[in-house]
Amino acid sequence: MEKDLSTNPFDDDKLKEECGIFGIWGKPEAAAFVVLGLHALQHRGQEAAGIVSSDGDNFYRERREGLVGDQFSVGGPVEKLKGGNAIGHVRYSTAGGTLNRNIQPFFADVANGGIAIAHNGNLTNAVAIRKRLVQKGSIFYSTSDTECIVHLVATSSYDKIVDRFVDALKQIEGAYSLVALTRKKLIGARDPLGVRPLVIGKLEGAYVLASETCALDIIGADYFRDVDPGEVVVISDEGLESYKPFPPQRQRFCIFEYVYFARPDSIIDGHGVYEVRKSIGTELAREAPVEADMVVPVPDSGVPGAIGYAEASKIPFELGIIRNHYVGRTFIEPSDHIRHLGVKLKHNANRARIQGKRVVLVDDSIVRGTTSKKIIKMVRDAGATEVHMRIASPPTTDSCFYGVDTPEKKNLLAANYTVAEMCRFIGADSLHFISINGLYRALRQNRRDGTTSRYCDACFTGDYPTALTDRDSTVENAQLSLLAV
Repeated sequence: MEKDLSTNPFDDDKLKEECGIFGIWGKPEAAAFVVLGLHALQHRGQEAAGIVSSDGDNFYRERREGLVGDQFSVGGPVEKLKGGNAIGHVRYSTAGGTLNRNIQPFFADVANGGIAIAHNGNLTNAVAIRKRLVQKGSIFYSTSDTECIVHLVATSSYDKIVDRFVDALKQIEGAYSLVALTRKKLIGARDPLGVRPLVIGKLEGAYVLASETCALDIIGADYFRDVDPGEVVVISDEGLESYKPFPPQRQRFCIFEYVYFARPDSIIDGHGVYEVRKSIGTELAREAPVEADMVVPVPDSGVPGAIGYAEASKIPFELGIIRNHYVGRTFIEPSDHIRHLGVKLKHNANRARIQGKRVVLVDDSIVRGTTSKKIIKMVRDAGATEVHMRIASPPTTDSCFYGVDTPEKKNLLAANYTVAEMCRFIGADSLHFISINGLYRALRQNRRDGTTSRYCDACFTGDYPTALTDRDSTVENAQLSLLAV
């Protein structure tokens, strides 16, 4: 179900989040606030964005490929999105590919009115559900797992829309944070394990739902609280109601949100993301010290960890690599010769600072290792005498099935090579990853207790917190697109 990461040097060799979601109820020109919220969540998905609004009588929808700021300018599509209630979505595809028909939110007319749904996460039994629904006569428009939720709502035997929504949730497995919009309600939900984030904000009497608190900040909303794992919140003109339709379970929030996905200025589960990343760097310096002249982050995600490493090790922090923020994914159609230039399109070594120095490079993760290899070569070519790589997460040994675009296990460097072999592959003088217990210490947890954790760390441990029905089924290749109509 995962879309392979490209090794094209125009794309970072990084794990990608699937999407970000945002909703607001009770604010005139609601769609304009959604645009701002999605802009703040742009780091969670850059392929496409969509918004559905309602004025209480009618729904209005706009879906566009590209960045929010490019596609939803004032005076353009936003003017068509009428009403005081709206939801929106930015996506980076994992399930379903990059087809225009997969752009969320999805909308459907069901028995008692229209409903729009936007989803962050990934369903691990979507293929099985889709096959069952198709056999019963459902006709699917997209190849996205999210559309399964729409069909489950539509085919539910319950009368009330909230009951239909809960009925659908009880049939799905995996990770999800959802926002849904009807003519009379804004609904938010998290899966029982709370793998993906969802927060509630308030803005002058209006309620806001968002993937991260940074989306509240951009519109001046106040953080109210997180949506609890397994909770369904229903917002209407009467206020906010909370439902807990699932039995309590131990939370398994995605630990990689702290390592890489979330914006540094967000607060998640009471932890400031920036502070956690600095603490990871501090722990990494304690676990893997080295004599060097400077600590250099691989921008931008490596910056907080590098600051923490530098402070703990007493080695000067330097911006030894400069990132060009204006290279888009469709910058040019590169020839083989241009491709060979590699990461220099996005990163360039600061030769004046690096030449003749022993450098510690700090990055958040290594996936395939292709980008790390090119960056280390670039730093050496700029005159560094030694290059030591320090990674602010444990080795990524297993694929994610919960909304992160991960290569198959056979393509994950750490799943197939020892650390020493990885070090030789990327061309570093030394390579160290933070330990799993070091990562937990940075989160103020003493250690990972055997196979029990309050976080999902399956990409590092293989300890998957839910059933992986589609992966383990006999459905050929377990891909939604194979069942697309």
